Amino acid sequence: MRNKSAAAKHHRLIYLLNVAQRRLQRWMAAQPGSEVTPAQAGLLFILGKQDGVLMGEAGAALDLGPAGISGLVDRTAAVKLVERRADSEDGRAFRVWLTPKGRAALMQAKTSAAGINAALTEGFTSAEIDIVARWLTSIRDKFREIRRETQRTNRRES
Repeated sequence: MRNKSAAAKHHRLIYLLNVAQRRLQRWMAAQPGSEVTPAQAGLLFILGKQDGVLMGEAGAALDLGPAGISGLVDRTAAVKLVERRADSEDGRAFRVWLTPKGRAALMQAKTSAAGINAALTEGFTSAEIDIVARWLTSIRDKFREIRRETQRTNRRES
């Protein structure tokens, strides 16, 4: 189902998505008592669901490449929220584990996320939010393959 109406062409969706993302990230980072960055919170959420995940799996879940997840894990380990340990079955692979401090930060991040989600959805019906969530999910899914193709092309050119 495609929306080809004239009105849909004038919403400036790319601009609005970019501005919304930047403003939300800055607002979240500026909150008092925030011990973790939004990116670190994302990693903590993943580990909260499955502690000891492979770094590559965490990177895929966060839509980060190898360098991105490595840097994120390094920064998060530097503040003692996670530990990186060699995988027992594959010496080349590493798993990421929550520390006790990381578990406490995860609980704080969950509380914070609940408040942020409440603020984001204020003034909208559940049906409207369902549509927004479906639309954002469709963007993620539509452009996932493009990222993979770009990575393959970059590897071939190196």
